[in-house]
Order: sequence, then structure tokens, then C-alpha cells
Amino acid sequence: MIRAEAQGAGPAELRVRPVEAADLGQVIAIDAELTGLEKTDYYYELFHRYGAGRTRQRLFLVAESGDVIQGFIIGEVRDWEFGSAPCGWVFGLSVRASARLAGVGARMLKAVCDGFRHAGVNKVRTLLARDNGLVLSFFRSQGMMAAPFIPLEKDLD
Repeated sequence: MIRAEAQGAGPAELRVRPVEAADLGQVIAIDAELTGLEKTDYYYELFHRYGAGRTRQRLFLVAESGDVIQGFIIGEVRDWEFGSAPCGWVFGLSVRASARLAGVGARMLKAVCDGFRHAGVNKVRTLLARDNGLVLSFFRSQGMMAAPFIPLEKDLD
């Protein structure tokens, strides 16, 4: 464990661990704080697929200090996607606004990367909106850089 000081929260022990069903209310609230949407069904479905150490290739972790969940991260190992060797993908990461700049995101990313290494992969990827400067800055500060892919999409109207 490390000592972390979340803004407004004072010093507290920060522990990164697998999510538990009892954490989902706080996870949903953290996401809703950021997105303005309460996605209860979505997070319960993710918990059933990724939670509580279901498989070493799927990770759903939370960072807690005391009894407060400060953030969460979700990722998985994807095999041979787009012709690339198996690698870890982070597709969900959020930290309470009051806990940002306290190392919470960095601790969770390190923990999920350790899980990916344990699963036998040596690369991690993510995808984010190009106008999301905050998240882009975070991932770049953790050593991530542009990948050799071009995302494409099409409206299905």
C-alpha cells in the first residue's frame, strides 16, 4: 500500500484490489459524476463478466482509501485483434474529482498492467476521444504514446 492524499480527504491508505459487488454503487456514482449518466445495468453486467477475479485475462479493479472507492479501472487481454499479438486493453478508467492528482490513476494503471504481465502479455493499449485532453495527458504521463492503428467508424442510420 502507499500513502496518498486525495484533495479534501486528508492522508489515507490507498489499496488497489478486485471489485466486489458492494463497490458497485460507488463505481456507478464515480462514473455518473464524470458523464452525467447513471449506468447501473452496464456496471452490473461488467461486474458479472469482469468482477471478482473471474479470469486472469479480465480485470475490474478499484482503488479504495478507508471505505471510500476513489476510482476504478477495467481492462482485458485481447488475442490477435487486428492481427496483433495478444495485448492488454484498458477500456474504463475513472477517478473521483476530489481524488485526482493524488496518484490514484497511476496506481490503478500499474496494477492492471501487472495483471496483464501475469497473463503473459507485454503491451497495453487504450482508446480515447481525441478531445479528452485530461485523459490523454494522464496516459501520456504514464509512458503511453500513439499506436500504429487508425480508428474508423460509420453511422448505421
